[in-house]
Amino acid sequence: MNIKEDFSDLLLEDSFVLLIKPEDNIYSNTSIKNSFFEELESLVKLGLKNIEIGWSKNKKWLDFVTQIKLKYPRINLGSASIVNKQSIDDSLKIGLNFSMMKFWDKDLFNYSKSKNYLLIPGINNLKDLEEAINLNCNIIKIYPIKCKDGLIDILNFKNVDFIAAGGLSINDIKTYKSLGYKAIVIGAKGIINKKFDPKIREWLKNN
Repeated sequence: MNIKEDFSDLLLEDSFVLLIKPEDNIYSNTSIKNSFFEELESLVKLGLKNIEIGWSKNKKWLDFVTQIKLKYPRINLGSASIVNKQSIDDSLKIGLNFSMMKFWDKDLFNYSKSKNYLLIPGINNLKDLEEAINLNCNIIKIYPIKCKDGLIDILNFKNVDFIAAGGLSINDIKTYKSLGYKAIVIGAKGIINKKFDPKIREWLKNN
């Protein structure tokens, strides 16, 4: 099975990717870190499959994400907000399954491809979408979804898996699945008062 098929199968199981952007104090504050892992543990036990951690220049980022990788080896774990080669190299060093860019960067995509590593771009205009598809990019994040180019009709691209992202919550899964998206990314709206949205817990229990 290839990288794309592996990733797509896991997306189908969950229909969403939970994006976590740790604040710097989580790396040095044991209490905050322990609280985070307790919260995460409860979601993983309920069947959470897809997580991505916002990449950081902080030297402790590698240790933090490695800890998650070791603790939950079955999780489809990736990194987000990839902006340079270092962020891809860091992700490879940990052995992550995938990474996502905010926007389309052809050079970065090609660099990742040369490493046989899955890098998913964020795209919202037809020109970038066509360029990405011409480079055999077959998993694409439409971001920010609210600013999507009206010329993009994802149903015209049968061999591409589309993910919707940008300001979405667990309540948006049904809507975007009905529009043909394989999954959504839940970022800022997945955290309420520094805790994971309880509705995510409910969704995992019921699905």
